[in-house]
Amino acid sequence: MNNKRILNTETQFLSGPNSRGKELMFMIKAFYQFLRGFRKLHFIGPCVTVFGSARFDENNKYYLQAREVGRKLAEMGFAVMTGGGPGIMEAANRGAFDVNGKSIGCTIKLPKEQVSNPYMNRVVDFDFFFVRKVLLTKYSYAFVVMPGGFGTLDELFETLTLIQTGIIHNFPVVIMGKSYYADIHEMIHLMIDNKTISPIDHELVIFTDDTDEAINHIRHFIHTNYKVERKPWWLLGEG
Repeated sequence: MNNKRILNTETQFLSGPNSRGKELMFMIKAFYQFLRGFRKLHFIGPCVTVFGSARFDENNKYYLQAREVGRKLAEMGFAVMTGGGPGIMEAANRGAFDVNGKSIGCTIKLPKEQVSNPYMNRVVDFDFFFVRKVLLTKYSYAFVVMPGGFGTLDELFETLTLIQTGIIHNFPVVIMGKSYYADIHEMIHLMIDNKTISPIDHELVIFTDDTDEAINHIRHFIHTNYKVERKPWWLLGEG
């Protein structure tokens, strides 16, 4: 299935009711995407996902910072997961790759920008954004949010909503780039002042420019976030 056809499939689904047959086929495709994602990600161990723009080159200060974050996360024993593309995603994967850590990419098929980076030792391709988003959250123990665009903000606020509503627990979210995200920080305070969120919701996220502060904040949650090791079942071809 080519990229244009994939986009047309999701666009058609979101455009309103379709025939029962088309709705059923979409459900089957989405189910298959989830199943394949579960099988490929179930045994990779604790992950931290790094989000950010695909448009930064390797000389950009945020690229360099994301590479350092990826390296430090890998040294702490986490698999580093990204969207598998260029820019910040490449940088974080590359940092983990530099120290022989686990470097995971959950890629999405798009006609622009989403070219897979070469610094991953496991890649899972997705056709649908919503499947990819669920699995990035499901297998992550923390998020690091670097400067980015609409997609980065989408992941950030959806995750904060899941934490705020108690759907996920003990999930640190680190926003790096205090000047870049200054308006977001201000908006959070504005929402608190107007009582649209609770004052305690400010504690759901930290803003920092210091990679050590980011790593130490995540480290604080390690003991509560580690799960019992899962062993592959050879009968299902897992591993």
